[in-house]
Amino acid sequence: MTTLHELMAHLEAFAPPSLQESYDNAGLIVGDPNTEVKGVIIALDCTEEVVEEAMATGCNVIVAHHPIVFSGMKRFNGKTYVERTVMKAIKHDIAIYAMHTNLDNVRHGVNRKIAERLGLMNLRVLAPKRGLLRKLVVFVPLAETEAVRSALFAAGAGSIGNYDECSFGLAGTGSFRGREGAQPTVGQVGEHRRESEERIEVIFEAWKESAVLAGLRKSMTYEEIAYDIYSLENTHQGIGAGMVGELENPVSEQEFLLHVKKSMQAGVVRHTRLIGKKVKKVAICGGSGSFLLKDAKKAGADVFVTADFKYHEFFDAEGTLVIADIGHFESEQFTGELIHSLILEKFTTFAVRLTGVNTNPLQYL
Repeated sequence: MTTLHELMAHLEAFAPPSLQESYDNAGLIVGDPNTEVKGVIIALDCTEEVVEEAMATGCNVIVAHHPIVFSGMKRFNGKTYVERTVMKAIKHDIAIYAMHTNLDNVRHGVNRKIAERLGLMNLRVLAPKRGLLRKLVVFVPLAETEAVRSALFAAGAGSIGNYDECSFGLAGTGSFRGREGAQPTVGQVGEHRRESEERIEVIFEAWKESAVLAGLRKSMTYEEIAYDIYSLENTHQGIGAGMVGELENPVSEQEFLLHVKKSMQAGVVRHTRLIGKKVKKVAICGGSGSFLLKDAKKAGADVFVTADFKYHEFFDAEGTLVIADIGHFESEQFTGELIHSLILEKFTTFAVRLTGVNTNPLQYL
Protein backbone atom coordinates (compact mmCIF):
# COMPACT_ATOMS: atom_id res chain seq x y z
CA MET A 1 0.00 0.00 0.00
CA THR A 2 1.22 3.48 -0.90
CA THR A 3 -0.09 6.39 1.12
CA LEU A 4 -0.58 9.92 -0.14
CA HIS A 5 2.07 10.97 2.36
CA GLU A 6 4.62 8.68 0.67
CA LEU A 7 3.71 10.02 -2.76
CA MET A 8 4.04 13.60 -1.53
CA ALA A 9 7.42 12.87 0.08
CA HIS A 10 8.73 11.59 -3.25
CA LEU A 11 7.45 14.61 -5.18
CA GLU A 12 8.72 17.04 -2.56
CA ALA A 13 12.20 15.53 -2.57
CA PHE A 14 12.32 16.58 -6.24
CA ALA A 15 10.64 19.98 -5.79
CA PRO A 16 10.73 21.05 -2.10
CA PRO A 17 7.70 23.15 -1.05
CA SER A 18 10.07 25.69 0.54
CA LEU A 19 11.09 26.73 -2.99
CA GLN A 20 7.65 28.04 -3.89
CA GLU A 21 7.14 31.79 -4.19
CA SER A 22 5.51 33.70 -1.33
CA TYR A 23 2.25 34.19 -3.24
CA ASP A 24 1.89 30.51 -4.09
CA ASN A 25 -0.18 27.73 -2.53
CA ALA A 26 1.58 24.55 -3.64
CA GLY A 27 1.17 21.38 -1.62
CA LEU A 28 -1.77 19.31 -0.41
CA ILE A 29 -4.94 21.37 -0.90
CA VAL A 30 -7.57 18.68 -0.33
CA GLY A 31 -7.14 15.27 1.26
CA ASP A 32 -5.81 13.16 4.12
CA PRO A 33 -2.09 12.31 3.87
CA ASN A 34 -2.81 8.85 5.31
CA THR A 35 -5.12 7.93 2.42
CA GLU A 36 -4.13 4.95 0.30
CA VAL A 37 -3.35 6.00 -3.27
CA LYS A 38 -5.50 4.04 -5.71
CA GLY A 39 -4.74 6.02 -8.84
CA VAL A 40 -3.40 9.42 -9.92
CA ILE A 41 -4.63 11.88 -12.53
CA ILE A 42 -2.07 14.49 -13.65
CA ALA A 43 -3.28 17.82 -15.00
CA LEU A 44 -2.05 21.35 -15.55
CA ASP A 45 -5.21 22.68 -13.87
CA CYS A 46 -7.67 21.00 -11.53
CA THR A 47 -11.21 21.66 -12.75
CA GLU A 48 -14.59 20.06 -12.17
CA GLU A 49 -14.09 18.04 -15.35
CA VAL A 50 -10.78 16.69 -14.07
CA VAL A 51 -12.39 15.66 -10.78
CA GLU A 52 -15.12 13.89 -12.74
CA GLU A 53 -12.43 12.17 -14.83
CA ALA A 54 -10.77 10.96 -11.62
CA MET A 55 -14.11 9.60 -10.40
CA ALA A 56 -14.74 7.80 -13.71
CA THR A 57 -11.29 6.19 -13.81
CA GLY A 58 -11.08 5.15 -10.17
CA CYS A 59 -8.32 7.61 -9.31
CA ASN A 60 -8.45 9.26 -5.89
CA VAL A 61 -5.52 11.70 -6.28
CA ILE A 62 -5.10 14.62 -8.64
CA VAL A 63 -1.64 16.11 -9.03
CA ALA A 64 -1.90 19.50 -10.73
CA HIS A 65 0.63 22.15 -11.62
CA HIS A 66 -1.60 25.11 -10.77
CA PRO A 67 -3.20 25.22 -7.29
CA ILE A 68 -7.00 25.32 -7.48
CA VAL A 69 -6.97 27.57 -4.38
CA PHE A 70 -4.54 30.48 -4.30
CA SER A 71 -5.88 32.60 -1.45
CA GLY A 72 -8.11 32.22 1.58
CA MET A 73 -11.73 31.26 1.01
CA LYS A 74 -14.53 32.07 3.48
CA ARG A 75 -17.43 30.21 1.88
CA PHE A 76 -18.01 27.00 -0.04
CA ASN A 77 -21.45 27.30 -1.58
CA GLY A 78 -20.74 26.45 -5.20
CA LYS A 79 -20.89 29.98 -6.64
CA THR A 80 -17.48 29.75 -8.35
CA TYR A 81 -15.70 27.01 -10.26
CA VAL A 82 -13.08 26.89 -7.51
CA GLU A 83 -15.70 26.23 -4.83
CA ARG A 84 -17.48 23.65 -6.96
CA THR A 85 -14.26 21.83 -7.78
CA VAL A 86 -13.14 21.65 -4.16
CA MET A 87 -16.59 20.61 -2.95
CA LYS A 88 -16.81 17.82 -5.52
CA ALA A 89 -13.33 16.56 -4.64
CA ILE A 90 -14.13 16.47 -0.93
CA LYS A 91 -17.51 14.80 -1.50
CA HIS A 92 -15.90 11.98 -3.49
CA ASP A 93 -12.73 11.59 -1.35
CA ILE A 94 -10.39 12.80 -4.07
CA ALA A 95 -7.18 14.48 -2.94
CA ILE A 96 -5.78 17.50 -4.79
CA TYR A 97 -2.06 18.19 -4.67
CA ALA A 98 -0.27 21.03 -6.49
CA MET A 99 3.35 21.42 -7.63
CA HIS A 100 3.63 24.98 -8.87
CA THR A 101 6.43 27.51 -8.47
CA ASN A 102 8.50 24.99 -6.53
CA LEU A 103 8.49 22.88 -9.72
CA ASP A 104 9.23 26.01 -11.77
CA ASN A 105 12.27 26.84 -9.66
CA VAL A 106 14.14 23.52 -9.70
CA ARG A 107 16.72 22.95 -12.42
CA HIS A 108 15.08 19.79 -13.77
CA GLY A 109 11.55 21.14 -13.56
CA VAL A 110 9.15 22.95 -15.88
CA ASN A 111 11.75 24.94 -17.80
CA ARG A 112 13.98 21.93 -18.35
CA LYS A 113 11.03 20.23 -20.03
CA ILE A 114 10.57 23.22 -22.36
CA ALA A 115 14.29 23.23 -23.13
CA GLU A 116 14.10 19.56 -24.11
CA ARG A 117 11.17 20.24 -26.42
CA LEU A 118 13.11 23.05 -28.12
CA GLY A 119 16.37 21.11 -28.33
CA LEU A 120 18.44 23.51 -26.22
CA MET A 121 21.90 22.63 -24.92
CA ASN A 122 24.32 24.06 -22.33
CA LEU A 123 21.49 24.88 -19.96
CA ARG A 124 21.69 27.10 -16.90
CA VAL A 125 19.18 28.80 -14.63
CA LEU A 126 18.35 32.28 -15.93
CA ALA A 127 17.83 34.01 -12.57
CA PRO A 128 19.42 31.95 -9.75
CA LYS A 129 18.10 32.53 -6.23
CA ARG A 130 20.07 33.67 -3.19
CA GLY A 131 19.78 32.70 0.44
CA LEU A 132 19.06 29.00 -0.11
CA LEU A 133 22.41 27.64 1.02
CA ARG A 134 23.75 26.92 4.50
CA LYS A 135 27.21 26.00 5.75
CA LEU A 136 27.74 23.48 8.53
CA VAL A 137 30.93 23.72 10.58
CA VAL A 138 31.49 20.82 12.98
CA PHE A 139 34.39 19.70 15.17
CA VAL A 140 35.00 15.96 14.91
CA PRO A 141 37.42 13.57 16.66
CA LEU A 142 40.02 12.38 14.16
CA ALA A 143 38.93 8.76 14.35
CA GLU A 144 35.40 9.67 13.20
CA THR A 145 36.05 12.13 10.38
CA GLU A 146 35.44 9.73 7.51
CA ALA A 147 32.26 8.35 9.07
CA VAL A 148 30.95 11.87 9.62
CA ARG A 149 31.79 12.98 6.09
CA SER A 150 30.07 9.93 4.65
CA ALA A 151 26.96 10.56 6.74
CA LEU A 152 26.81 14.23 5.74
CA PHE A 153 27.23 13.40 2.06
CA ALA A 154 24.54 10.72 2.29
CA ALA A 155 22.17 13.32 3.77
CA GLY A 156 22.70 15.61 0.79
CA ALA A 157 25.43 17.93 2.04
CA GLY A 158 28.57 18.73 0.08
CA SER A 159 27.15 19.45 -3.38
CA ILE A 160 28.47 22.48 -5.27
CA GLY A 161 27.33 22.84 -8.88
CA ASN A 162 28.34 19.73 -10.81
CA TYR A 163 30.47 18.44 -7.91
CA ASP A 164 29.47 16.43 -4.86
CA GLU A 165 31.18 15.14 -1.72
CA CYS A 166 32.80 18.57 -1.31
CA SER A 167 34.15 19.46 2.13
CA PHE A 168 36.95 21.33 3.86
CA GLY A 169 38.96 20.03 6.79
CA LEU A 170 41.38 21.67 9.20
CA ALA A 171 43.16 19.89 12.05
CA GLY A 172 43.17 21.41 15.52
CA THR A 173 42.75 20.75 19.21
CA GLY A 174 39.48 20.91 21.11
CA SER A 175 39.11 21.15 24.86
CA PHE A 176 36.27 20.37 27.26
CA ARG A 177 35.41 19.34 30.79
CA GLY A 178 32.39 17.27 31.68
CA ARG A 179 30.26 18.62 34.50
CA GLU A 180 28.07 16.64 36.89
CA GLY A 181 25.51 14.64 34.94
CA ALA A 182 27.66 14.40 31.81
CA GLN A 183 28.58 11.09 30.20
CA PRO A 184 31.73 11.96 28.24
CA THR A 185 32.84 9.62 25.46
CA VAL A 186 36.45 10.12 26.53
CA GLY A 187 37.80 11.12 29.94
CA GLN A 188 35.96 11.47 33.26
CA VAL A 189 33.51 13.96 34.76
CA GLY A 190 35.45 16.92 36.16
CA GLU A 191 38.55 16.16 34.08
CA HIS A 192 39.78 18.80 31.62
CA ARG A 193 40.50 17.11 28.26
CA ARG A 194 42.27 18.20 25.11
CA GLU A 195 41.51 16.13 22.03
CA SER A 196 42.81 16.20 18.46
CA GLU A 197 39.90 17.11 16.19
CA GLU A 198 39.20 18.15 12.64
CA ARG A 199 37.05 21.12 11.70
CA ILE A 200 34.83 19.94 8.85
CA GLU A 201 32.87 22.37 6.68
CA VAL A 202 30.18 21.43 4.17
CA ILE A 203 27.55 23.38 2.24
CA PHE A 204 23.98 22.14 2.04
CA GLU A 205 20.59 23.33 0.83
CA ALA A 206 18.44 24.85 3.55
CA TRP A 207 15.59 22.34 3.23
CA LYS A 208 18.01 19.47 3.96
CA GLU A 209 19.00 20.78 7.39
CA SER A 210 17.03 18.22 9.41
CA ALA A 211 18.46 15.31 7.43
CA VAL A 212 22.01 16.69 7.63
CA LEU A 213 21.83 17.17 11.41
CA ALA A 214 20.29 13.73 11.86
CA GLY A 215 23.15 12.18 9.88
CA LEU A 216 25.65 14.14 11.93
CA ARG A 217 24.24 12.96 15.25
CA LYS A 218 24.13 9.31 14.18
CA SER A 219 27.74 9.34 12.98
CA MET A 220 29.40 10.94 16.03
CA THR A 221 30.00 9.48 19.48
CA TYR A 222 30.27 12.81 21.32
CA GLU A 223 27.47 13.34 23.83
CA GLU A 224 27.38 17.04 22.92
CA ILE A 225 28.32 17.95 19.36
CA ALA A 226 29.86 21.35 18.74
CA TYR A 227 28.65 22.74 15.42
CA ASP A 228 27.66 26.01 13.75
CA ILE A 229 25.26 26.67 10.87
CA TYR A 230 25.70 29.80 8.76
CA SER A 231 23.27 31.26 6.23
CA LEU A 232 24.98 32.07 2.94
CA GLU A 233 24.15 34.76 0.40
CA ASN A 234 25.70 32.78 -2.45
CA THR A 235 23.43 32.23 -5.43
CA HIS A 236 22.26 28.66 -5.93
CA GLN A 237 23.03 28.00 -9.58
CA GLY A 238 20.60 25.10 -9.73
CA ILE A 239 17.56 26.89 -8.28
CA GLY A 240 15.74 29.88 -9.70
CA ALA A 241 13.46 31.29 -12.36
CA GLY A 242 13.67 30.59 -16.07
CA MET A 243 16.43 28.93 -18.04
CA VAL A 244 18.81 29.84 -20.84
CA GLY A 245 20.39 27.52 -23.38
CA GLU A 246 21.73 27.29 -26.91
CA LEU A 247 20.72 25.69 -30.15
CA GLU A 248 23.21 23.28 -31.66
CA ASN A 249 23.19 25.29 -34.89
CA PRO A 250 22.06 28.91 -35.36
CA VAL A 251 18.86 29.40 -37.37
CA SER A 252 16.92 32.38 -38.65
CA GLU A 253 14.36 34.03 -36.38
CA GLN A 254 11.51 32.97 -38.65
CA GLU A 255 12.69 29.36 -38.67
CA PHE A 256 13.09 29.31 -34.92
CA LEU A 257 9.64 30.77 -34.24
CA LEU A 258 8.07 28.13 -36.50
CA HIS A 259 10.06 25.50 -34.60
CA VAL A 260 8.73 26.87 -31.31
CA LYS A 261 5.15 26.84 -32.56
CA LYS A 262 5.41 23.24 -33.72
CA SER A 263 7.42 21.87 -30.79
CA MET A 264 5.24 23.53 -28.16
CA GLN A 265 1.99 22.86 -30.06
CA ALA A 266 1.07 26.52 -29.81
CA GLY A 267 -2.01 27.82 -31.60
CA VAL A 268 -0.30 31.15 -32.19
CA VAL A 269 3.01 32.83 -31.36
CA ARG A 270 2.79 36.52 -30.53
CA HIS A 271 6.20 38.06 -31.06
CA THR A 272 7.99 41.37 -31.36
CA ARG A 273 9.44 42.65 -34.63
CA LEU A 274 12.18 40.43 -36.03
CA ILE A 275 15.65 41.85 -35.75
CA GLY A 276 17.22 40.00 -38.66
CA LYS A 277 19.94 38.03 -36.91
CA LYS A 278 20.55 34.33 -36.33
CA VAL A 279 19.13 32.67 -33.22
CA LYS A 280 21.67 30.82 -31.10
CA LYS A 281 20.98 31.62 -27.43
CA VAL A 282 17.43 31.23 -26.13
CA ALA A 283 15.89 32.20 -22.78
CA ILE A 284 12.73 30.45 -21.63
CA CYS A 285 10.22 30.65 -18.80
CA GLY A 286 7.11 28.54 -18.44
CA GLY A 287 4.01 30.57 -17.59
CA SER A 288 4.13 34.32 -16.91
CA GLY A 289 7.72 35.36 -17.58
CA SER A 290 7.74 39.09 -18.28
CA PHE A 291 9.52 39.71 -14.96
CA LEU A 292 12.57 37.95 -16.44
CA LEU A 293 12.99 40.13 -19.52
CA LYS A 294 15.93 42.04 -18.03
CA ASP A 295 17.61 38.75 -17.14
CA ALA A 296 17.06 37.43 -20.67
CA LYS A 297 18.68 40.56 -22.09
CA LYS A 298 21.57 40.34 -19.62
CA ALA A 299 22.14 36.71 -20.63
CA GLY A 300 22.48 37.78 -24.26
CA ALA A 301 19.47 35.80 -25.44
CA ASP A 302 18.42 36.23 -29.06
CA VAL A 303 14.84 35.10 -28.28
CA PHE A 304 12.87 34.94 -25.05
CA VAL A 305 10.13 32.27 -25.12
CA THR A 306 7.47 32.66 -22.44
CA ALA A 307 3.84 33.75 -21.94
CA ASP A 308 1.46 36.42 -20.65
CA PHE A 309 3.28 39.51 -21.91
CA LYS A 310 1.05 42.60 -21.82
CA TYR A 311 0.82 44.96 -24.79
CA HIS A 312 3.13 47.67 -23.44
CA GLU A 313 5.64 45.14 -22.15
CA PHE A 314 6.46 44.07 -25.70
CA PHE A 315 7.99 47.52 -26.28
CA ASP A 316 10.57 46.69 -23.60
CA ALA A 317 12.32 44.34 -26.01
CA GLU A 318 13.77 47.55 -27.55
CA GLY A 319 15.17 45.69 -30.52
CA THR A 320 17.72 43.76 -28.46
CA LEU A 321 15.94 40.40 -28.66
CA VAL A 322 12.71 38.84 -29.90
CA ILE A 323 9.97 38.17 -27.35
CA ALA A 324 7.92 35.10 -28.28
CA ASP A 325 4.70 34.73 -26.28
CA ILE A 326 3.26 31.26 -26.89
CA GLY A 327 0.50 31.29 -24.26
CA HIS A 328 0.43 30.20 -20.63
CA PHE A 329 -1.15 26.80 -21.15
CA GLU A 330 1.01 26.06 -24.19
CA SER A 331 4.23 26.86 -22.36
CA GLU A 332 3.44 24.49 -19.48
CA GLN A 333 1.29 21.79 -21.04
CA PHE A 334 4.11 19.22 -21.08
CA THR A 335 4.69 19.59 -17.34
CA GLY A 336 2.31 16.66 -16.90
CA GLU A 337 4.76 14.39 -18.70
CA LEU A 338 7.46 15.46 -16.25
CA ILE A 339 5.28 14.67 -13.22
CA HIS A 340 4.16 11.39 -14.81
CA SER A 341 7.76 10.22 -15.25
CA LEU A 342 8.67 11.38 -11.75
CA ILE A 343 5.92 9.32 -10.12
CA LEU A 344 6.68 6.19 -12.18
CA GLU A 345 10.34 6.35 -11.09
CA LYS A 346 9.24 4.97 -7.73
CA PHE A 347 5.62 3.82 -7.81
CA THR A 348 4.21 1.05 -9.99
CA THR A 349 1.39 -0.35 -7.86
CA PHE A 350 -1.29 2.15 -8.94
CA ALA A 351 -2.38 3.74 -12.20
CA VAL A 352 -0.87 7.09 -13.19
CA ARG A 353 -2.76 8.87 -15.97
CA LEU A 354 -2.32 12.10 -17.87
CA THR A 355 -5.65 13.89 -17.99
CA GLY A 356 -7.67 13.70 -21.17
CA VAL A 357 -9.32 17.04 -20.35
CA ASN A 358 -8.08 20.15 -22.16
CA THR A 359 -8.08 22.73 -19.36
CA ASN A 360 -6.88 25.63 -21.51
CA PRO A 361 -9.41 28.46 -20.97
CA LEU A 362 -8.29 30.12 -24.22
CA GLN A 363 -9.39 29.04 -27.66
CA TYR A 364 -8.16 30.24 -31.07
CA LEU A 365 -10.01 30.66 -34.36
